[in-house]
Amino acid sequence: MTDSANSHSPRYLKTPAAAAHLGLAPTTLEKHRCYGTGPVFRKLGGRIVYALADLDAWAEKATRRSTSDPGSAPVYPAKKRFARLAEQARREGR
Repeated sequence: MTDSANSHSPRYLKTPAAAAHLGLAPTTLEKHRCYGTGPVFRKLGGRIVYALADLDAWAEKATRRSTSDPGSAPVYPAKKRFARLAEQARREGR
């Protein structure tokens, strides 16, 4: 990409655009945020925004070669019961 293309690209995306970037529903991304299982986000004033690099890094963690491949780190479903597992993984540095 050229510098001029980078200067016109948004640095941060609001939830609907971030969800579209990932191919998720906005409500799924909101659930991930509430449960702590999603990508890191920033709160600027009252707005929740996501950096493109953070979205791509989170999605990259889900890379697998087969359905039985555990991958490098788990990307948990957007369900409350997985919040504890996500917190434990964060503490362990995974």
